Amino acid sequence: MADGHLSILCYLYSLTCLWLFMWTTQQLSNILFLDIETVRATAKFEELSEDMQRLWELKSRSLKLEDQSPAESYADRGGIYAEFGKIVCISFGMLHGLDSAQPSLRLGSFYGADERAILADFKQLLDEKLSGEKYRNLVLCAHNGKEFDFPYMCRRYIVQQIPLPKLLHIQGKKPWEIPHLDTMDFWKFGDWKASTKLELLCHLLGIPSPKSDMEGSQVNEVFWDAQHHRKIARYCEQDVGAIAQLMLRYSLQPLIAAEHISYSIPENPTLTDDTQA
Repeated sequence: MADGHLSILCYLYSLTCLWLFMWTTQQLSNILFLDIETVRATAKFEELSEDMQRLWELKSRSLKLEDQSPAESYADRGGIYAEFGKIVCISFGMLHGLDSAQPSLRLGSFYGADERAILADFKQLLDEKLSGEKYRNLVLCAHNGKEFDFPYMCRRYIVQQIPLPKLLHIQGKKPWEIPHLDTMDFWKFGDWKASTKLELLCHLLGIPSPKSDMEGSQVNEVFWDAQHHRKIARYCEQDVGAIAQLMLRYSLQPLIAAEHISYSIPENPTLTDDTQA
């Protein structure tokens, strides 16, 4: 890259970092924080079509996963890739009353085994419920969203043949025109090699850990074996809450008190909750 182009990119990135710490409470209130949970497309490798099995074998070789069989690598990593996985939960939240004595965070989720319904509900949320003059400056924010959540969602919308929500229409846009924020990207401060987990940043910045009795590596097991969809949704909502709190920390704002965070999924949901949902 020419030195001039590199200088321009560095300058633009420095402006982005400066802009980060100039967020007003009104701007923070116009962010829809989100997180997605994904699983492999089928419970077992053998349930894929013959063509998809062959294509996964090619994919696993390109990823240099020769120490695992295709079935083992698919079980471990299939859900990471939008071509071989699917979305089982989209959780989201918004900050309210940041200038009041009791600011709050309200969380919600679309979840379950029907990916098409999840994506359609999220599109309706963005294009209908969060439209109009009140939300004309709405932006999306996720942790590692630019590399994972946003592109994954776009790809799955195309697979399901559902038109993209307006806020996911990013083709042909300049970087500064895309209404997406990424809390991992902000933490890099120009260090493109850095990849910092949400849990580490929460610990570092004094934010209550978003993790419960479940880890990301267990999502496939909880979905396919236990079929405990609400447990996944609660886990996802906890991550969304942590992302919102992280953005407040970045903006030098006080955290939301735990009693003012409203979850749509109860703590420690049971399998009975799933059957009644």
